[in-house]
Amino acid sequence: MAVVNRQWSDLLAKVGGGLMVWTHSGKVRPGDVFVAIPGAKVDGAAFIPQALERGAAFVVARSAEHWPANAAAELVLHPEPARALGELAAAYFRTAAHPFKLVGVTGTNGKTTVSYLVEYLLAANSRRAGVMGTISYRWPGVVIESQLTTPDCWKLHELLANMARVDVEAVVMEVSSHSLDQARVAGLHYDVAVMTNLTQDHLDYHGTMDAYFAAKARLFAEYSRPGRVAVLNWDDPACAMLLRTIPGEAIGYGLTQPPEGRFRALHGRLLSATAAGLEMEILWEDRVLHLCSPLVGRHNAQNLLAAVGAGLAMGMPLKSMKVLADFYGVPGRLERVPNPKGLNVFVDYAHTPDALENVLSAVKNLGPRRLYCVFGCGGDRDRTKRPLMGKAVAAWADVAVLTSDNPRSEDPFRIMEDVTPGLAGAARVIEEVDRREAIRLALEEMTPEDVLVIAGKGHEMYQLIGELKFPFNDARVVREVLECA
Repeated sequence: MAVVNRQWSDLLAKVGGGLMVWTHSGKVRPGDVFVAIPGAKVDGAAFIPQALERGAAFVVARSAEHWPANAAAELVLHPEPARALGELAAAYFRTAAHPFKLVGVTGTNGKTTVSYLVEYLLAANSRRAGVMGTISYRWPGVVIESQLTTPDCWKLHELLANMARVDVEAVVMEVSSHSLDQARVAGLHYDVAVMTNLTQDHLDYHGTMDAYFAAKARLFAEYSRPGRVAVLNWDDPACAMLLRTIPGEAIGYGLTQPPEGRFRALHGRLLSATAAGLEMEILWEDRVLHLCSPLVGRHNAQNLLAAVGAGLAMGMPLKSMKVLADFYGVPGRLERVPNPKGLNVFVDYAHTPDALENVLSAVKNLGPRRLYCVFGCGGDRDRTKRPLMGKAVAAWADVAVLTSDNPRSEDPFRIMEDVTPGLAGAARVIEEVDRREAIRLALEEMTPEDVLVIAGKGHEMYQLIGELKFPFNDARVVREVLECA
């Protein structure tokens, strides 16, 4: 909701002139602005007295409930303080003046792979790119390990300003449903908005699939600039619905026959999918691109199409997409772990039922003698997906190895009990709560004719147990067990 009044306009002008803004009352200095953001557990308005004690000159809040009668500062009312922060950040960092194209990628699965593909596409065509996502925030000469898929609002605008200073020509961002729902992307306007799919995840936060979808849809309805191009996967029902109803320019992509609708069709014909990779034809209007890729699995064919769609939306010619043939993958996304024993071991970030289904079906179709899957479920997250993840593993793996993921504050044995009903149809189940030991057990059994997929943690370099973060990386554990580190 836009606020148009003299008081708000004056504050925006002051922040644009360099006045500092904080959402943490303990960081406020004399003359600064404090924004009281309501949270799921704590309302920032409760800290207004502390901000005033520290000398805040302006306080942005949605009501005067915590405002003392004798306050010397100026209270600026805003119905949505989280959005107010985005507008203030945009004023401070002059976000609207940044010359680069801003590409947002949302969806349950595939965001990281698509963002890496778009980054590679741009760089291979001599365009300077920035990326913000699950693994890192990076631009030419800088790599910062990420803490959140989409950082907090002020940090987000600051990172974009740093990228603008080194003349990046495009920034591709993974945009999480949490960040859309919490308005962490407020103040941004995307030139290209991509959605890969929508499957069950984060219901511990959103509550229902409808609410989850509504959060994702905000990327297209609320955070895109006029004239933006939407890129949507018609193979996915939720994306197909958006494709039928969304106003403005859209590119639809998929591996099945294009549905009817007012969009430009990017049609992929998958010619082969083997352990060596993919081969497909990409049809765009009256042109055809033949593309061979070392990526494995049908889901990666869709990810390639999403990246091509983003490139086309930025005005790149179809022939420039040929460079994607040399993209070899993303850390922790069906990442092969080379080893002296010649074992086929892959590490993948799949931590939803749909992602497990995609990865395991892709690997199973390569024809291994036996398919092993080491997996677990995260603690303090959606419990309803746990048996569904077990069911996905039971459907494809010959040996399901159930273990811990990041148990956080939950009892890991209780988490495993929640998964067990889904494994009722599994050919064989091994239960081992210690993740390192579970990986060792699978490696000890398998032969070079088998395949092992270690799912759930992918690129992560830690395991969260209780409130402690322990060093742990699946690929590193494989190398240590096989003595190839």
